[in-house]
Amino acid sequence: MFTSINVLKKSKITRKFSLILGGFLTSSLLFAMPVTAQITDAKVDSLVEALRLAAPDTGMEDDGLYSDWQIKPDNIPRWSRLCIQQELTPAEFEANEAQAREVLACVMSDVLQEEYEASGSDESLAVRRAAAWWMAGDPEQYNSERISGYTQEVLQYYQQQQ
Repeated sequence: MFTSINVLKKSKITRKFSLILGGFLTSSLLFAMPVTAQITDAKVDSLVEALRLAAPDTGMEDDGLYSDWQIKPDNIPRWSRLCIQQELTPAEFEANEAQAREVLACVMSDVLQEEYEASGSDESLAVRRAAAWWMAGDPEQYNSERISGYTQEVLQYYQQQQ
């Protein structure tokens, strides 16, 4: 009888210790995990609008770029298929600004999140890096002589949207 009581006491102590140790390990792991900021829909929408406002004016009516965002036609079917599960033609994309915004918000949400992390949580730098990705396909070019003026302009428009 004493043996079963001792085993029961040891079992309760072991369970308490396991709970305490488990809680400590869980909180330690959570503390050690990197913090990822939430890029809100409002921030993404501000970036999408900033890209529209900063879109370069080529001075040509038929410049081969589509919509107010001046998008290369090859990107439109791919992005629309990925984001809205419907492949849009450049003409359809250009004709429907709401749908265009939805597609661009989908694409730029991932880009802005990636660049926020790459920038060490510096939102202004993340916006400039996202603008460089948009213009040149390479976020590292944000401060290059060729597009730094453009990335600064996107950042200014972005900040005005906030």
